[in-house]
Amino acid sequence: MTAEPGFGPGTSGGDDTREDVAALPGGVKAAVEAVLMVVDEPAAPAVLASVIGVPEPEVLAALTELQREYDGYTGDGPEGAPRGFELRDVAGGWRIFSRADYAPVVSKFVLEGQSARLSQAALETLAVIAYRQPVSRARVSAIRGVNVDSVVRTLVQRGLIVDAGTEPETGSLLYRTTPYFLERLGLGSLDELPQIAPHLPGLENLAEYEDTTY
Repeated sequence: MTAEPGFGPGTSGGDDTREDVAALPGGVKAAVEAVLMVVDEPAAPAVLASVIGVPEPEVLAALTELQREYDGYTGDGPEGAPRGFELRDVAGGWRIFSRADYAPVVSKFVLEGQSARLSQAALETLAVIAYRQPVSRARVSAIRGVNVDSVVRTLVQRGLIVDAGTEPETGSLLYRTTPYFLERLGLGSLDELPQIAPHLPGLENLAEYEDTTY
């Protein structure tokens, strides 16, 4: 049995695959949409191009057009209401999300009234790790002034942080944020993190701990 063209690892798609996709209802744009409906993490344009079997610029054009359609734009101006979902470019790839305006409705359905929000302690610990990564638990504890062992375990279980090796001087385990963290915040990279002081009062002096060793 021979593999279908354009779907193997490392393939960029041949003319046969492109013709097959073009013959499908909706063409390349619909094919991109179909794949996005089943991904469990943001999909890079290069990966979508390889799977679908068309050049990456065609995939990018389809993504942009889909994004505009979901936002209610179908031509040169606004036409109609936005969908309940949107297409975002986050964490190095593209993925469909429910629109933020409907978060209360979605949360009620998914959580059935149970809160899954992080505690203030977890949010502050996550902020320290995000802005000072890779960082050890001891350093985070020193910055926050409390033991963070249990909070760090929670953040690891939630998939928001992971091990990032050990600190050469002390051998302490280091932690960094994950692509899922960027995805949840709707960011493309850590460079897009906002200035911390206006959002987390009390942590505005993080820089004072930068050169401290533990």
